[in-house]
Amino acid sequence: MTEEKIQRINFLARKSKSEGLTDEEKQEQTELRNEYRESIRRSLTSHLDNTYIVEPDGRKHKAGEK
Repeated sequence: MTEEKIQRINFLARKSKSEGLTDEEKQEQTELRNEYRESIRRSLTSHLDNTYIVEPDGRKHKAGEK
């Protein structure tokens, strides 16, 4: 997700609160928010895929595995 898209999301949120959005802007806002959520999910999944738990006895395993 680019910085420009994040700025656009914030702009539309502010405009929605102050004066309202057109139907086209509402659709754009929904699409941008969905794209942002998917970006966060991918980032979190990638992070967790590379996270390991180290047991007191020194054994390592991926988070979510035993």
